[in-house]
Amino acid sequence: MGAVILDPGQFSERLDLEMRADARDGHGGIVPGFAPVTSLWARIEPVAAGEEERADAEVFTVTHRIWIRFREDIAAGMRFRKGTRVFAIRGFHDPDETRRYLVCRCMEDGR
Repeated sequence: MGAVILDPGQFSERLDLEMRADARDGHGGIVPGFAPVTSLWARIEPVAAGEEERADAEVFTVTHRIWIRFREDIAAGMRFRKGTRVFAIRGFHDPDETRRYLVCRCMEDGR
């Protein structure tokens, strides 16, 4: 596979990268939460959309490929945020193994 060449102008979306930061609730449980790691420029590509029913409510899901500059600290379970939109990172890879970019496979839930 050859090197991936992207126009830097394609990284036009400003996203916040967040990691899990669960807190104790004081009663032996945890309160799930996220804490910001950094803000970065990204390219968002919608891939597919679907619908399902959860707890008597219709929920749509959209999968995306989100391209970012290469980072060592990305892990599944992290997420991107753009305002009220949240993109959960399900997996990621270096498309040409040059450590220039990461392509994150993300899922966006909506109601």
